[in-house]
Amino acid sequence: MSGSRRALLFDIDGTLADTDALHLEAFNQVFAPHGHVFDRDRASKELMGFSNISISERFLPGRSPERQAAIMAEKEEAFRKLASGQIKPLAGLMKLLALADRADVAMVAVTNAPRLNAEMMLSGLGIMQRFKAVIIGDELPHGKPHPLPYLEGLRAVSAAPGLSLAFEDSRSGVQSASAAGIATIGIRTSLGHGDLVAAGAVCTAETFDDPKLVGLVGKTMNW
Repeated sequence: MSGSRRALLFDIDGTLADTDALHLEAFNQVFAPHGHVFDRDRASKELMGFSNISISERFLPGRSPERQAAIMAEKEEAFRKLASGQIKPLAGLMKLLALADRADVAMVAVTNAPRLNAEMMLSGLGIMQRFKAVIIGDELPHGKPHPLPYLEGLRAVSAAPGLSLAFEDSRSGVQSASAAGIATIGIRTSLGHGDLVAAGAVCTAETFDDPKLVGLVGKTMNW
């Protein structure tokens, strides 16, 4: 049950750090032998923000569930190798997290990425301890774009959707957070303003130090 607290809820990949190019490289390494090669535009429409289960069902339909899971695990291992030591926070992120800490605003990570990836990313950025919960879409009955991951994020910290904000870079992520009743800021690492707003974002920004984003967060969080 949601409560009366304020919270900031963040997607991880492409939101806290711009990792889409690394994911694209890992997908192409592993999926090319299976007949699928992606460019950035196709990846942003068909891969980024989707759960591994939905990706494997779509692109590996002839394989058993066990084989699908093994291929996806291979892709994630390739990503972790590529990303090791390469993860840098998006501009303005650390300042925003410090402000939230000082104001005692709860922070939650909400992702369709596997837990190993999520924890590697948060640890690599040095911010794991700032997050009260890490919600993994594939560990729930429904991942993004279903609202359940964000509803779980709110529940984990007893936060109210109307007092909270979400940050997302993918269509499925924006749809998930918006459907949970959370005003969502689109981060333009892979999609443009129009695509993010069409998915339900209330505004968009390139980085966390964008004046429009800073103003909206300050107003919503009362700081």
